Amino acid sequence: MQAVDIMTPNVITVAPETQVQEVARLLLENHISAVPVVDGDDRVLGIVSEGDLLRRIEGSGERPRHWLRALFETPASPLDYIKSHGRTAEQVMTSPVIEVAGDMPIDDIARLLEKHRIKRVPVTEGGRLLGIVSRANLLRGFSVAGLEEGATVDDRAIRDRLHKELEETLGLGQINVIVVQGEVQLWGLVDSNEQRKAAQVAAEDIPGVKRVENNLGMLPQGMGRV
Repeated sequence: MQAVDIMTPNVITVAPETQVQEVARLLLENHISAVPVVDGDDRVLGIVSEGDLLRRIEGSGERPRHWLRALFETPASPLDYIKSHGRTAEQVMTSPVIEVAGDMPIDDIARLLEKHRIKRVPVTEGGRLLGIVSRANLLRGFSVAGLEEGATVDDRAIRDRLHKELEETLGLGQINVIVVQGEVQLWGLVDSNEQRKAAQVAAEDIPGVKRVENNLGMLPQGMGRV
């Protein structure tokens, strides 16, 4: 299996000038831990993660600093100062970003994440963002990678068609879909049981689908997307 077989497409992104508060709101409302920062051509410039925002909070002066700790601290570098005081995505993001191609095997992606101690990696083609592969995506991929022959060209056609139906008709573009030998796995969070059932029906209606494993969970009440 390759990156294109397990990645989450339709990634939520932000522009370089997006305010930090807006980035935080997007993370909270969509229950994600990071967003890529892209330019007008969807080229990845960096990533803003929860860790980047935490550094921003820690450097804001909102928490009291112990005088003894401050005594032995070295002065912050200009880059550290920008990341801890910046007000826009471009100022607080982690950059440059490690990227992978859609045809990279998932074994290689796993080694890459481990080597660089990162939790996710953008999938790009010609510099443009196609999707993102997280540790969770990898685990799901490895759970089915042992099936004989793995994903096929037909599986990818099913996956692409289902993603289009979920996004354009049902507004469920953030659902992760894995297809191996005609068997579909649905992963992610939805707002209602009706959305969960609708995603199941959408998958079952696609020619070539043999079975649907619906692993979609529902958001807790009061934590739905706006």
